[in-house]
Amino acid sequence: MRMAELYPDDFDESNMSILENELASYIVDVRDVDERFSDLNGLCDLSKRLVQIKKHSNYPLVFRLVKLALLLPVATASVERAFSAMKFIKNDLRSQMSDDFFSGCLVPYLERDVFDKISNDVIIKTFQDMKPRRIQL
Repeated sequence: MRMAELYPDDFDESNMSILENELASYIVDVRDVDERFSDLNGLCDLSKRLVQIKKHSNYPLVFRLVKLALLLPVATASVERAFSAMKFIKNDLRSQMSDDFFSGCLVPYLERDVFDKISNDVIIKTFQDMKPRRIQL
């Protein structure tokens, strides 16, 4: 319940009371009734098993909480990676850059595995095919 309180957009006050009831019946169901949950090793196995036996639809708020718990390490690592990348991009020479330009530099650096798959020729061709935005005087 304490974790759900950290996500007020996902769990409002009415959802919190429903979640409390769902958790109580889920614990009884999984611990005492359904033996298919006895050999699980972690949250990943739990989420897979919930979907396999279709209990994720019986306990939607519990399943949402499990999904949020699974996303937390990935989201934290992504933020740490972004801050680490900022050190490389925003050095003394570039300390005066605007936020838009900085964001434009940061995205390709963070998503370089995606950008490595795009040919430079394709990017050049795209810019060449763009209509000029300046008016000739």
